[in-house]
Amino acid sequence: MKPYEAIHEEIGRLQESKTFKRETEIESEQGAVVRVAGKEVVMLASNNYLGLSSHPRIKQAAIRGIQEYGHGVSSVRFLCGTLTIHRKLEEKIANFVGTEDSILFSSCFTANEGYFASIVNETLGHDTYRDVLYSDQLNHASIIDGTRLCRAEAVSRKVYKHADVADLRRQLDEDRGSGFRFGTILTDGVFSMEGDLAPLPELVQIAREAGHVLFVDDSHAVGVVGETGRGTAEALGVHGRIDVISGTLGKAMGGAAGGYVAGKKELVTYLRQKSRPYTFSNSLPPSIVMAAIEAFTMLEEDTGIVGRLHENTAYFRQHIRALGFRILEGTHPIVPIMLGEAAVAMDMSNALLDEGVYIKGLWYPVVPKGEARLRAQISAALDKATLDRALSAFEIVGKRMRII
Repeated sequence: MKPYEAIHEEIGRLQESKTFKRETEIESEQGAVVRVAGKEVVMLASNNYLGLSSHPRIKQAAIRGIQEYGHGVSSVRFLCGTLTIHRKLEEKIANFVGTEDSILFSSCFTANEGYFASIVNETLGHDTYRDVLYSDQLNHASIIDGTRLCRAEAVSRKVYKHADVADLRRQLDEDRGSGFRFGTILTDGVFSMEGDLAPLPELVQIAREAGHVLFVDDSHAVGVVGETGRGTAEALGVHGRIDVISGTLGKAMGGAAGGYVAGKKELVTYLRQKSRPYTFSNSLPPSIVMAAIEAFTMLEEDTGIVGRLHENTAYFRQHIRALGFRILEGTHPIVPIMLGEAAVAMDMSNALLDEGVYIKGLWYPVVPKGEARLRAQISAALDKATLDRALSAFEIVGKRMRII
Protein backbone atom coordinates (compact mmCIF):
# COMPACT_ATOMS: atom_id res chain seq x y z
CA MET A 1 0.00 0.00 0.00
CA LYS A 2 1.32 3.43 -0.92
CA PRO A 3 2.23 5.58 2.12
CA TYR A 4 -0.45 8.24 1.60
CA GLU A 5 -3.13 5.61 1.09
CA ALA A 6 -2.25 4.13 4.47
CA ILE A 7 -2.29 7.58 6.05
CA HIS A 8 -5.69 8.36 4.51
CA GLU A 9 -7.08 5.06 5.73
CA GLU A 10 -5.89 5.63 9.30
CA ILE A 11 -7.30 9.16 9.44
CA GLY A 12 -10.64 7.80 8.25
CA ARG A 13 -10.57 5.12 10.95
CA LEU A 14 -9.91 7.73 13.64
CA GLN A 15 -12.78 9.89 12.41
CA GLU A 16 -15.19 6.97 12.20
CA SER A 17 -14.40 5.79 15.73
CA LYS A 18 -14.72 9.34 17.10
CA THR A 19 -11.12 9.30 18.33
CA PHE A 20 -9.83 11.93 15.91
CA LYS A 21 -8.32 14.78 17.94
CA ARG A 22 -9.48 18.19 16.73
CA GLU A 23 -7.72 21.43 17.61
CA THR A 24 -9.93 24.24 18.86
CA GLU A 25 -8.66 27.71 17.99
CA ILE A 26 -8.62 30.16 20.91
CA GLU A 27 -8.94 33.86 20.10
CA SER A 28 -7.67 35.31 23.39
CA GLU A 29 -4.89 34.98 25.91
CA GLN A 30 -4.91 31.93 28.17
CA GLY A 31 -6.91 32.51 31.34
CA ALA A 32 -9.85 31.40 33.48
CA VAL A 33 -12.14 32.43 30.62
CA VAL A 34 -11.10 32.36 26.95
CA ARG A 35 -12.77 33.28 23.68
CA VAL A 36 -13.64 30.58 21.14
CA ALA A 37 -15.49 31.50 17.92
CA GLY A 38 -16.42 34.83 19.46
CA LYS A 39 -17.88 33.25 22.59
CA GLU A 40 -16.53 33.49 26.16
CA VAL A 41 -16.04 30.00 27.66
CA VAL A 42 -14.66 28.72 30.98
CA MET A 43 -11.24 27.12 30.52
CA LEU A 44 -10.95 23.70 32.19
CA ALA A 45 -8.41 22.10 29.87
CA SER A 46 -5.27 24.12 30.54
CA ASN A 47 -2.14 23.36 32.57
CA ASN A 48 -2.27 27.02 33.66
CA TYR A 49 -2.65 25.93 37.27
CA LEU A 50 -1.62 29.21 38.90
CA GLY A 51 -3.11 31.48 36.26
CA LEU A 52 0.33 32.89 35.46
CA SER A 53 0.18 32.45 31.68
CA SER A 54 -1.41 35.88 31.31
CA HIS A 55 -0.54 37.42 34.68
CA PRO A 56 0.57 41.09 34.38
CA ARG A 57 3.84 40.47 36.24
CA ILE A 58 4.72 37.56 33.97
CA LYS A 59 3.94 39.52 30.81
CA GLN A 60 6.00 42.47 31.99
CA ALA A 61 8.93 40.19 32.85
CA ALA A 62 8.79 38.68 29.35
CA ILE A 63 8.77 42.15 27.83
CA ARG A 64 11.82 43.11 29.93
CA GLY A 65 13.57 40.00 28.66
CA ILE A 66 13.14 41.14 25.07
CA GLN A 67 14.05 44.74 25.85
CA GLU A 68 17.23 43.84 27.73
CA TYR A 69 18.41 40.70 25.90
CA GLY A 70 16.58 40.64 22.56
CA HIS A 71 14.26 38.08 20.98
CA GLY A 72 16.72 35.17 20.95
CA VAL A 73 20.38 34.25 21.36
CA SER A 74 20.89 32.51 18.00
CA SER A 75 23.10 29.88 19.54
CA VAL A 76 23.43 26.79 21.66
CA ARG A 77 24.63 27.16 25.23
CA PHE A 78 28.33 26.26 24.88
CA LEU A 79 28.96 28.59 21.91
CA CYS A 80 27.43 31.98 22.75
CA GLY A 81 23.97 31.06 24.03
CA THR A 82 24.44 31.32 27.79
CA LEU A 83 23.15 34.56 29.28
CA THR A 84 23.48 35.50 32.93
CA ILE A 85 19.73 34.98 33.27
CA HIS A 86 19.99 31.36 32.12
CA ARG A 87 22.24 30.57 35.07
CA LYS A 88 20.08 32.67 37.39
CA LEU A 89 17.03 30.61 36.45
CA GLU A 90 18.89 27.30 36.81
CA GLU A 91 20.04 28.28 40.29
CA LYS A 92 16.53 29.40 41.25
CA ILE A 93 15.01 26.11 40.04
CA ALA A 94 17.54 24.04 41.99
CA ASN A 95 16.90 26.01 45.17
CA PHE A 96 13.14 25.70 44.74
CA VAL A 97 13.02 21.92 44.20
CA GLY A 98 15.78 21.13 46.71
CA THR A 99 18.78 20.07 44.63
CA GLU A 100 22.32 21.35 44.10
CA ASP A 101 21.93 22.54 40.51
CA SER A 102 19.75 22.30 37.41
CA ILE A 103 20.09 22.44 33.63
CA LEU A 104 17.61 23.97 31.17
CA PHE A 105 16.17 22.26 28.10
CA SER A 106 13.69 23.38 25.45
CA SER A 107 11.00 21.23 27.07
CA CYS A 108 10.63 18.56 29.74
CA PHE A 109 10.12 16.02 26.97
CA THR A 110 13.61 16.75 25.62
CA ALA A 111 14.96 16.95 29.17
CA ASN A 112 13.82 13.39 29.87
CA GLU A 113 15.11 12.14 26.54
CA GLY A 114 18.40 13.94 27.03
CA TYR A 115 18.87 12.56 30.52
CA PHE A 116 18.36 8.88 29.79
CA ALA A 117 20.17 8.75 26.46
CA SER A 118 23.26 10.44 27.86
CA ILE A 119 23.37 8.80 31.29
CA VAL A 120 22.91 5.25 30.02
CA ASN A 121 24.43 5.30 26.53
CA GLU A 122 27.38 7.57 27.22
CA THR A 123 28.37 6.40 30.69
CA LEU A 124 26.83 3.29 32.11
CA GLY A 125 27.01 0.79 29.29
CA HIS A 126 30.78 0.66 28.88
CA ASP A 127 31.50 -2.78 30.31
CA THR A 128 29.96 -6.23 30.35
CA TYR A 129 27.43 -5.37 33.04
CA ARG A 130 24.00 -4.10 32.03
CA ASP A 131 22.07 -1.48 33.93
CA VAL A 132 18.39 -1.58 34.85
CA LEU A 133 15.50 0.89 34.79
CA TYR A 134 12.32 0.30 36.81
CA SER A 135 9.50 2.44 35.40
CA ASP A 136 5.96 2.98 36.75
CA GLN A 137 3.31 1.56 34.43
CA LEU A 138 1.62 4.96 33.97
CA ASN A 139 4.69 7.13 33.49
CA HIS A 140 4.53 9.95 30.96
CA ALA A 141 5.37 9.31 27.31
CA SER A 142 8.54 11.39 27.63
CA ILE A 143 9.96 8.95 30.20
CA ILE A 144 8.94 5.99 28.07
CA ASP A 145 10.49 7.49 24.93
CA GLY A 146 13.58 8.54 26.88
CA THR A 147 14.22 4.99 28.04
CA ARG A 148 13.64 3.67 24.53
CA LEU A 149 16.63 5.73 23.40
CA CYS A 150 18.86 3.67 25.68
CA ARG A 151 20.81 0.99 23.83
CA ALA A 152 19.35 -2.49 24.37
CA GLU A 153 22.79 -3.91 25.14
CA ALA A 154 23.34 -1.26 27.81
CA VAL A 155 20.15 -1.47 29.82
CA SER A 156 17.28 -3.70 30.88
CA ARG A 157 13.92 -1.87 30.97
CA LYS A 158 11.31 -3.11 33.42
CA VAL A 159 7.81 -1.87 34.29
CA TYR A 160 6.20 -2.17 37.72
CA LYS A 161 2.47 -1.89 38.40
CA HIS A 162 1.21 1.64 38.89
CA ALA A 163 2.29 3.01 42.29
CA ASP A 164 2.66 -0.59 43.49
CA VAL A 165 5.57 -0.64 45.92
CA ALA A 166 5.18 -4.36 46.55
CA ASP A 167 5.56 -5.15 42.84
CA LEU A 168 8.63 -2.94 42.61
CA ARG A 169 10.19 -4.69 45.64
CA ARG A 170 9.42 -8.07 44.08
CA GLN A 171 11.26 -7.13 40.89
CA LEU A 172 14.20 -5.76 42.85
CA ASP A 173 14.40 -8.97 44.87
CA GLU A 174 14.34 -11.06 41.69
CA ASP A 175 17.21 -9.04 40.25
CA ARG A 176 19.54 -9.44 43.24
CA GLY A 177 22.70 -11.08 41.99
CA SER A 178 21.70 -10.62 38.34
CA GLY A 179 24.78 -8.60 37.50
CA PHE A 180 23.05 -5.24 37.09
CA ARG A 181 25.59 -2.58 37.96
CA PHE A 182 23.39 0.48 38.19
CA GLY A 183 19.67 0.94 38.70
CA THR A 184 17.19 3.79 38.40
CA ILE A 185 13.61 3.93 39.67
CA LEU A 186 11.50 6.17 37.42
CA THR A 187 8.20 7.77 38.31
CA ASP A 188 6.01 10.76 37.64
CA GLY A 189 5.43 12.82 40.77
CA VAL A 190 1.83 13.45 39.73
CA PHE A 191 0.38 11.21 37.03
CA SER A 192 -1.14 13.38 34.32
CA MET A 193 -4.10 11.15 33.39
CA GLU A 194 -5.07 10.19 36.96
CA GLY A 195 -4.10 13.15 39.11
CA ASP A 196 -2.69 10.86 41.81
CA LEU A 197 0.67 11.21 43.56
CA ALA A 198 3.49 8.69 43.47
CA PRO A 199 4.35 6.98 46.79
CA LEU A 200 7.56 8.98 47.10
CA PRO A 201 8.41 8.25 50.76
CA GLU A 202 8.42 4.52 50.05
CA LEU A 203 10.30 5.00 46.78
CA VAL A 204 12.96 7.09 48.52
CA GLN A 205 13.45 4.31 51.06
CA ILE A 206 13.55 1.57 48.43
CA ALA A 207 16.07 3.48 46.30
CA ARG A 208 18.32 4.01 49.31
CA GLU A 209 18.14 0.36 50.34
CA ALA A 210 18.90 -0.85 46.82
CA GLY A 211 21.57 1.75 46.10
CA HIS A 212 19.57 2.98 43.10
CA VAL A 213 18.81 6.47 41.80
CA LEU A 214 15.27 7.82 42.16
CA PHE A 215 14.17 9.90 39.14
CA VAL A 216 10.94 11.94 39.44
CA ASP A 217 9.23 13.89 36.66
CA ASP A 218 7.38 16.56 38.65
CA SER A 219 5.91 18.51 35.72
CA HIS A 220 2.34 18.50 37.06
CA ALA A 221 3.44 19.15 40.65
CA VAL A 222 5.92 22.05 40.84
CA GLY A 223 3.90 25.16 41.59
CA VAL A 224 0.87 22.96 42.18
CA VAL A 225 1.16 20.63 45.17
CA GLY A 226 2.76 21.09 48.55
CA GLU A 227 2.11 23.95 50.92
CA THR A 228 4.46 26.28 49.06
CA GLY A 229 4.14 24.65 45.63
CA ARG A 230 7.49 22.90 45.72
CA GLY A 231 6.05 19.72 44.33
CA THR A 232 5.27 16.13 45.20
CA ALA A 233 8.28 15.75 47.46
CA GLU A 234 7.16 18.69 49.61
CA ALA A 235 3.57 17.41 49.73
CA LEU A 236 4.76 14.00 50.94
CA GLY A 237 7.51 15.13 53.32
CA VAL A 238 10.64 14.16 51.34
CA HIS A 239 11.68 17.51 49.88
CA GLY A 240 15.42 17.57 49.23
CA ARG A 241 15.67 13.76 49.22
CA ILE A 242 14.98 13.07 45.52
CA ASP A 243 18.09 12.24 43.47
CA VAL A 244 16.95 13.60 40.11
CA ILE A 245 13.94 15.81 39.34
CA SER A 246 12.78 16.82 35.89
CA GLY A 247 10.10 19.40 35.28
CA THR A 248 8.61 22.00 32.99
CA LEU A 249 8.19 25.75 32.76
CA GLY A 250 5.24 25.23 30.42
CA LYS A 251 2.55 24.45 32.99
CA ALA A 252 2.20 26.19 36.36
CA MET A 253 5.38 28.25 36.09
CA GLY A 254 4.41 30.70 33.39
CA GLY A 255 2.96 28.31 30.85
CA ALA A 256 5.27 29.07 27.91
CA ALA A 257 8.04 26.55 27.20
CA GLY A 258 11.17 25.05 28.64
CA GLY A 259 12.11 22.16 30.89
CA TYR A 260 14.89 21.16 33.25
CA VAL A 261 16.71 18.38 35.04
CA ALA A 262 17.75 19.08 38.63
CA GLY A 263 20.16 17.07 40.77
CA LYS A 264 23.72 17.00 42.04
CA LYS A 265 26.18 19.49 40.54
CA GLU A 266 28.31 16.67 39.15
CA LEU A 267 25.30 15.21 37.32
CA VAL A 268 24.33 18.58 35.85
CA THR A 269 27.91 19.23 34.76
CA TYR A 270 27.95 15.86 33.04
CA LEU A 271 24.69 16.56 31.21
CA ARG A 272 26.10 19.86 29.92
CA GLN A 273 28.90 17.84 28.29
CA LYS A 274 26.99 14.82 27.03
CA SER A 275 23.28 15.53 26.54
CA ARG A 276 22.62 15.91 22.83
CA PRO A 277 19.30 17.84 23.07
CA TYR A 278 21.11 20.35 25.29
CA THR A 279 24.30 20.54 23.23
CA PHE A 280 22.61 20.88 19.84
CA SER A 281 19.50 22.98 20.61
CA ASN A 282 19.17 26.75 20.83
CA SER A 283 19.00 28.28 24.30
CA LEU A 284 15.64 29.29 25.71
CA PRO A 285 14.61 32.79 24.56
CA PRO A 286 15.20 35.61 27.08
CA SER A 287 11.49 36.41 27.33
CA ILE A 288 10.72 32.89 28.56
CA VAL A 289 13.66 32.86 30.95
CA MET A 290 12.77 36.20 32.53
CA ALA A 291 9.11 35.22 32.84
CA ALA A 292 10.05 31.94 34.53
CA ILE A 293 12.34 33.73 36.98
CA GLU A 294 9.44 36.02 37.84
CA ALA A 295 7.09 33.05 38.34
CA PHE A 296 9.42 31.42 40.86
CA THR A 297 9.95 34.78 42.57
CA MET A 298 6.20 35.26 42.91
CA LEU A 299 5.84 31.91 44.65
CA GLU A 300 8.77 32.64 46.95
CA GLU A 301 7.17 35.95 47.94
CA ASP A 302 3.61 34.76 48.43
CA THR A 303 2.22 31.22 48.50
CA GLY A 304 -1.36 32.49 48.70
CA ILE A 305 -1.84 31.71 45.05
CA VAL A 306 -1.11 28.03 45.76
CA GLY A 307 -3.67 28.13 48.55
CA ARG A 308 -6.30 29.50 46.17
CA LEU A 309 -5.58 26.70 43.74
CA HIS A 310 -6.08 24.11 46.49
CA GLU A 311 -9.35 25.76 47.59
CA ASN A 312 -10.70 25.86 44.04
CA THR A 313 -9.75 22.23 43.52
CA ALA A 314 -11.53 21.06 46.67
CA TYR A 315 -14.62 23.10 45.73
CA PHE A 316 -14.85 21.68 42.21
CA ARG A 317 -14.21 18.10 43.32
CA GLN A 318 -16.93 18.34 45.97
CA HIS A 319 -19.57 19.80 43.67
CA ILE A 320 -18.88 17.76 40.53
CA ARG A 321 -19.21 14.63 42.68
CA ALA A 322 -22.44 15.96 44.22
CA LEU A 323 -23.91 16.30 40.72
CA GLY A 324 -23.50 12.56 40.29
CA PHE A 325 -20.42 12.34 38.11
CA ARG A 326 -17.83 9.67 38.85
CA ILE A 327 -14.38 11.10 39.36
CA LEU A 328 -11.06 9.61 40.38
CA GLU A 329 -10.50 10.56 44.01
CA GLY A 330 -7.59 12.74 45.01
CA THR A 331 -6.54 16.27 45.88
CA HIS A 332 -4.78 17.37 42.69
CA PRO A 333 -6.27 20.00 40.30
CA ILE A 334 -6.38 17.28 37.64
CA VAL A 335 -9.92 15.93 38.07
CA PRO A 336 -10.65 12.95 35.78
CA ILE A 337 -14.41 12.68 35.08
CA MET A 338 -14.90 9.05 34.08
CA LEU A 339 -17.20 8.32 31.11
CA GLY A 340 -16.03 4.96 29.75
CA GLU A 341 -16.29 5.21 25.98
CA ALA A 342 -14.30 7.49 23.69
CA ALA A 343 -17.35 8.55 21.69
CA VAL A 344 -19.16 9.63 24.87
CA ALA A 345 -16.15 11.68 25.98
CA MET A 346 -15.91 13.40 22.60
CA ASP A 347 -19.63 14.11 22.41
CA MET A 348 -19.72 15.51 25.93
CA SER A 349 -16.67 17.68 25.29
CA ASN A 350 -18.38 19.18 22.24
CA ALA A 351 -21.67 19.68 24.09
CA LEU A 352 -19.93 21.40 26.99
CA LEU A 353 -18.20 23.79 24.61
CA ASP A 354 -21.61 24.75 23.27
CA GLU A 355 -22.69 25.39 26.89
CA GLY A 356 -19.65 27.57 27.60
CA VAL A 357 -17.03 25.18 29.02
CA TYR A 358 -13.79 24.30 27.27
CA ILE A 359 -12.69 20.79 28.28
CA LYS A 360 -11.15 17.92 26.34
CA GLY A 361 -11.77 14.19 26.33
CA LEU A 362 -9.04 11.57 26.67
CA TRP A 363 -9.27 8.00 25.41
CA TYR A 364 -7.21 5.02 24.28
CA PRO A 365 -4.26 4.85 23.77
CA VAL A 366 -3.71 7.82 26.11
CA VAL A 367 -5.72 5.95 28.76
CA PRO A 368 -6.77 2.25 28.89
CA LYS A 369 -9.67 1.06 26.75
CA GLY A 370 -13.01 1.56 28.47
CA GLU A 371 -11.64 4.33 30.70
CA ALA A 372 -12.27 7.38 28.51
CA ARG A 373 -12.72 10.56 30.49
CA LEU A 374 -12.88 14.30 30.53
CA ARG A 375 -9.86 15.76 32.28
CA ALA A 376 -10.84 18.89 34.18
CA GLN A 377 -7.88 21.02 35.24
CA ILE A 378 -8.53 23.64 37.89
CA SER A 379 -6.72 26.99 38.09
CA ALA A 380 -6.12 29.53 40.84
CA ALA A 381 -7.39 32.13 38.35
CA LEU A 382 -10.94 30.75 38.58
CA ASP A 383 -13.34 32.35 41.05
CA LYS A 384 -16.38 30.70 42.64
CA ALA A 385 -18.82 32.33 40.21
CA THR A 386 -16.90 30.98 37.22
CA LEU A 387 -16.62 27.53 38.77
CA ASP A 388 -20.37 27.56 39.42
CA ARG A 389 -20.97 28.54 35.80
CA ALA A 390 -18.94 25.51 34.69
CA LEU A 391 -20.70 23.20 37.15
CA SER A 392 -24.09 24.38 35.86
CA ALA A 393 -23.03 23.48 32.31
CA PHE A 394 -21.95 20.02 33.50
CA GLU A 395 -25.35 19.50 35.09
CA ILE A 396 -27.22 20.55 31.93
CA VAL A 397 -25.14 18.39 29.59
CA GLY A 398 -24.88 15.47 31.99
CA LYS A 399 -28.67 15.23 32.31
CA ARG A 400 -29.23 15.74 28.60
CA MET A 401 -26.83 12.89 27.80
CA ARG A 402 -28.26 10.78 30.66
CA ILE A 403 -24.87 10.47 32.31
CA ILE A 404 -26.24 11.77 35.61
